[in-house]
Formats: sequence, structure tokens, C-alpha cells
Amino acid sequence: MQYLLLCAAILLPESLAFPVQPKPESWNNTDSENVKAYLDTFFPLLTKTSLSLEERIKEMQRFFHLTVTGKLNAETEETMKQPRCGVPDIADYKTFPGTPRWKKTHLTYKIVNYTPDLPQKKVDDAIRRAFAVWSDVTPLKFQRVFNRHADIVIGFARHEHGDGYPFDGRGNTLAHAFAPGEGLGGDAHFDEDERWSEFSQEVNLFLVAAHEFGHSLGLAHSNVRGALMYPIYSYMNPATFRLSEDDRKGIQKLYGKKSSNS
Repeated sequence: MQYLLLCAAILLPESLAFPVQPKPESWNNTDSENVKAYLDTFFPLLTKTSLSLEERIKEMQRFFHLTVTGKLNAETEETMKQPRCGVPDIADYKTFPGTPRWKKTHLTYKIVNYTPDLPQKKVDDAIRRAFAVWSDVTPLKFQRVFNRHADIVIGFARHEHGDGYPFDGRGNTLAHAFAPGEGLGGDAHFDEDERWSEFSQEVNLFLVAAHEFGHSLGLAHSNVRGALMYPIYSYMNPATFRLSEDDRKGIQKLYGKKSSNS
């Protein structure tokens, strides 16, 4: 079973298919159906227990450390509008059902195409540095390959692109990735309708790629604000980026710590 993670708007544990996140403009006249669609996507009911809409809003507010009111106040509405990764938001560090992980520490990756927003060398460098975020704290090693099978296939695409999870144009969904496994497992796709950047303008490729590769390795979301695996995209200076303690604990739970002689 594949586990899909759509980032800055979607992650799918097991075979759950979530509705598309409402566009920001649709929140101008927010109603209960819009709120329910958001909650069904990111805070799905995992048991048969029925909760009121107010209780479900409270659950979302607790996750994001908002004022817990059960009402769609301005703070909550603004959070719902932000570009984000679309996995269900589960507190504490959890991996996908069944704890999918690679059963090896030497992984290969292949870049099948490029965005015109950046020179190819800049894309190559952002991808390399994004993998290094994880290899710096685990025994994992990543090798780029060109003309043979790769564990993780990376590409840029628009709208429907062959995996059944179309992108939605500029904004909202930034990228998505599949958790470890055969076939599409581990693959990461980036929405070409975004404006990709190596700096703070538009969407920083390094930051999104590092987040996505966390999913490719088997991590779900953290509710720790400032963690790389926090669902909502925010800019951090790549030159001074440091993996948070929460992120480090999550990945080391799956693969262990980097040895001193690695």
C-alpha cells in the first residue's frame, strides 16, 4: 500500500483520498461546509465516534496552538488559508501506519526534469542540500543516479501528472511525496505553477524539498512550530538552517543516529 504525502497541501496515509483544500478566496464567506472540508482533509475522524463541528475546530486549534474557542475566528481562518502540506495533522511525532521506512541506508535519487525558475545547477544544489539535512543526522546516504532505477524520483509538473493527485495551480499545494515503498514510493513531485526560488522570494526550493524528503523517508507532520516537518510553509534562511530537535528525534527513531565514523 502506498502512502502519499501532498505538501503545502497533501499527505495520504494508507488509501485515504482527501478533498481538495478550498482556495483562499473561497473563505471570504466561510460557512460550515468549507470548515468541514478542511477538517475532513487535515483532521479526519479516525474512529466512528462522532464529534460536533465545534469540537473538531477545537482539535485543530489545539494542534496549531491557537486560542481554543471552537469558533472560526480570524486567527483560525487565517491558519486555514496558509500554504501547507496536506497530511492529517497528528500531534507528537508519528510515522505513517505500519511505520513505512526504507530497509537500507544507501538510497539513490534521480531528477527527471527541471523548473525554468532556476538554473539547473541551482536545482541540483538545492536537492543535494535537502537530502544532506537528513543524512547529517542519520546513517542514511544519498547518491544521485542518471540512467538507471532510483529509489526516489524527483520532478516538476503541473495539474494532473500521472499519479492521480493533480496539482492545483499556484498557491495551496506546493509539492507532494510518497512514503517509502515500491513503485511511486519515495518519489517527490513539485508544482511547476509555483515560483521556485533559492532565496526568500516566492517559494524556497531547498526548504520545501527538505520537508518533502522527510516524507519520502517515512515521517509525518509535527505540531512543533518551527520544525521542518510542521505542516505550514514558512521561510527560514537556508544559509543558517538547522534541523530542529523534534525533526532529529523523528528521523532517528526510524533510522538511528549517525555514527562517529560515518
